[in-house]
Amino acid sequence: MLSSVRYLTVLSLGVALLCPAAARVLPSEVETALERAKVPREALSVVVQEVGSASSRLSWQPERSVNPASLMKLVTTDAALDILGPAWTWTTPVWLQGTVHDGVLEGNLVVKGSGDPKLVLERVWLMLRRVQQLGVREIRGDIVLDRSAFSLPEVAPGDFDGEPLRPQNVQPDALLLNYRSILVTFTPDPARNVAAVVVEPPLAGVRTDATVPLATGPCDDWRTALKAELTDPARLRFAGSYSAACGERQWPVAYVDPKSYNERLLAGLWREMGGTLSGVVREGVAPAGPASFTLTSPALAELVRDINKFSNNVMAQQLFLTLGHVMRGSGTREGARQVVQDWLATRFGATAQGTVLDNGSGLSRESRTTAALLAQLLQSAWAGPAMPELASSLPVIGVDGTMQRTKTQLGRAHLKSGSLRDVAGIAGYVLSARGKRYVLVAVINHPNANAARPALEALVQWTAGDPRAQRKDPD
Repeated sequence: MLSSVRYLTVLSLGVALLCPAAARVLPSEVETALERAKVPREALSVVVQEVGSASSRLSWQPERSVNPASLMKLVTTDAALDILGPAWTWTTPVWLQGTVHDGVLEGNLVVKGSGDPKLVLERVWLMLRRVQQLGVREIRGDIVLDRSAFSLPEVAPGDFDGEPLRPQNVQPDALLLNYRSILVTFTPDPARNVAAVVVEPPLAGVRTDATVPLATGPCDDWRTALKAELTDPARLRFAGSYSAACGERQWPVAYVDPKSYNERLLAGLWREMGGTLSGVVREGVAPAGPASFTLTSPALAELVRDINKFSNNVMAQQLFLTLGHVMRGSGTREGARQVVQDWLATRFGATAQGTVLDNGSGLSRESRTTAALLAQLLQSAWAGPAMPELASSLPVIGVDGTMQRTKTQLGRAHLKSGSLRDVAGIAGYVLSARGKRYVLVAVINHPNANAARPALEALVQWTAGDPRAQRKDPD
């Protein structure tokens, strides 16, 4: 629960968003950028407010319900930091279910997932390495995976946008290993006139073309030139060529058969490490007794940085479902939605009404919120104990993450970006030329939204130029 002082601060800031003193006319440069993109001003919602101030400097349609795209990750990550704390970690217990003698486990190796968003290849390797350190080289049984922490409906990865091989479409899972993805690396070898092809991680039963012919010419659309066939779960083929001018490149791909990914990864990696497996990798139930050892995730603060800097959808959904699992004992979307809705209502009151939570990542056509709520959330976060963790998780404009290529006000803003087919948005903190820090939230919902990104950049420029100095509004 909020302290009374903090609650009054949040409430006053929320009222200020509707204050008549706020500028109601969009800056001319923003209007011009919208006109060029053929986007009406009614498609834009904006709030610019000095951090900790009781008045808004610019407020344009702050209560309009909009699809925020990935700006919804701010809600998920701020709620998690507040509810779980920055030091929260996930644990993945592992059991050697049987006896170990002369390097042989007479029984099963059991792994139980709890939703860890970062069980990447390196950490899976460390888990299996720990098994070997306990004296196991041969498993005369099965590798049993307990995925019961989350309960989710069957969803095909391509349902959202018809792109099932894009890593952003990987679905969450209680035992999500390496994002169910592969990384294909192409390295030119001019002496042999080929590019070497290396796939990580090694997946059992999956063959890959070892080389692809080199081509001359510029490195343009190199992925299309490869003519990749990635829809066969047992074979990755490249019928095209790879330009030597590209140098070494990497291509992350979601594995085409996600149901078999964990099995293929664990079996393939265990055997590559010199282990043998007599049985199979299958689903099952973990034992009730103490685990042989436990794999612990990095702290939540570190994972929040990955989620927001790089707009990682599946990590955000893992975190969202974890809130339901931890707070309600139910790793379901319904449980997670209720936890976050209750948190929003307690913290932001009426401003949170109308917010629609879908999966916590913003990769959704149904998510809805307002610029007013996001501005209040950023104000509240700045006044809260986890302010450093949330603020530093946002991309630095022109420097890193999803805002690296933006060349407006380099390094002077920490801004989360949001993008869908019909959505473009930014939200975060901007440091002005006069040393004042502002909350900036801007969302465009329109078929031409992404063509209107120059309008968002103009808002950053206007805010960084210090709107108080530019516009003499009454206090």
